[in-house]
Amino acid sequence: QLSGKWFLVGMASRCSYLAEHSHQLEATMVMVTVLDGQSLAISVFRKLDRMCWEIRQHYLPAQAPGRFLLKGEGDCSKVDVVVGEVDPSSFAILYYQKGRSVSVKLYGRSSRVSDAVVDKFEQRVRAVGLSEDVTYYFPTYGRWHMVLEETHV
Repeated sequence: QLSGKWFLVGMASRCSYLAEHSHQLEATMVMVTVLDGQSLAISVFRKLDRMCWEIRQHYLPAQAPGRFLLKGEGDCSKVDVVVGEVDPSSFAILYYQKGRSVSVKLYGRSSRVSDAVVDKFEQRVRAVGLSEDVTYYFPTYGRWHMVLEETHV
């Protein structure tokens, strides 16, 4: 259900870096490949300093369906990932929890999603105690975005 190309549409997080740099958000594309029927290979494509960067991640299956573990360097950097809701043809809402900190991300099959999907996302954001002042939407304009839309990785 999650495999293929996605665009990061919105994110809710108390991350101070995100708050300080929200004016610099760039269109971000994600390619998801299902490995061995369980784990996910994630490639995140975004622009940084006028260059296209690919960040690779590996989501390992956790105890229950729709739950994954993203391991970083060291024990303190593991992130629990939970698929909250997905419509494989249009959107996915995922929760990321690191310690007591929770973030919610909205992905779309295109860079724009319906108002109904945005409403669902915002309801889920409020349900975990986050608010609109820590909710950010990613740009859907510019030449860089066109490159991402046309990219068939």
